Amino acid sequence: MLGRTVLFKSLAERDRLVIARQMTPASFAADQLIFARGDPGNDIYLVLSGRVRLSVFALDGRMLSFKHAATGDIFGEIGPLDGGVRTADATALTQVEVMSLQRGKLNALLEGNPRVARAAIKFLCIRLRETSELAEGIALHPIEMRLARFLLSTLRRQRSEDAATAHAAIELGITQGELALLIGASRQKVNAALHALEEIGAIRRTRTRLFCNEAALLRAAELEQS
Repeated sequence: MLGRTVLFKSLAERDRLVIARQMTPASFAADQLIFARGDPGNDIYLVLSGRVRLSVFALDGRMLSFKHAATGDIFGEIGPLDGGVRTADATALTQVEVMSLQRGKLNALLEGNPRVARAAIKFLCIRLRETSELAEGIALHPIEMRLARFLLSTLRRQRSEDAATAHAAIELGITQGELALLIGASRQKVNAALHALEEIGAIRRTRTRLFCNEAALLRAAELEQS
C-alpha cells in the first residue's frame, strides 16, 4: 500500500518495509474526531480501511469538506512536513483503520533520502492544485459543472481495467449530504444537479451506483477537447 502512494512509491521495497515497521496502527469509530484544526501536527496517516473527511468551518459556521481520504490515501501531511499545526479537522466517516508515522521519523526519512524529499514536494503540489481547483469551482462554476468534474475524478480513480468502457459504474459510498459538502453546495442543489445530469444522459442512478457516460460528463464539465 505504501508503494502506491505518491510519497513513498519512489522507494525500494526494502526501504518501504523499514518505514512500515516504524508505523503504528490505530483505529477510530465512525464520527470520531481524529484531529482538529490547530492541534499539533505530530503524525501522518495512511488509511488501511474506511473513509476520513477533511474539512474546515467558515466564520458563519458552514462546513467545507475539501477532501475524503479512503483506503490507500495519506492524510495529515502538512503539519508533520512543515512543523506547524493542523490546518483542518479530520473526522472518521466510518470505522477507520490507519497506520501512523511520527513527524520525527518522517523528517529523518526526508533528510536521508532525496527521492522521498522530491516526492514530498510533488505530493504537496498535488494537494495545492486540488485545493485551488476546489476553490475555483466553488467561486466560478455552476453546481452541475462541479458535480460532473467530481464524478469524472471519482470515475477515473475507481475504474478498473475491465470497466474502461463508455459507461462505467461509480460506488460513491457517501450520502448526498456528504457529496454536497465536498462540492460546496446544499443537498437539495446536489439532488437537482443529479437530476439535470440524468436528463442529459450523463448518468443513470440505481440505489447503490451511478452509471456514467464519460463523454456526456466531459461535456457537462466543459472539459471536452476540441
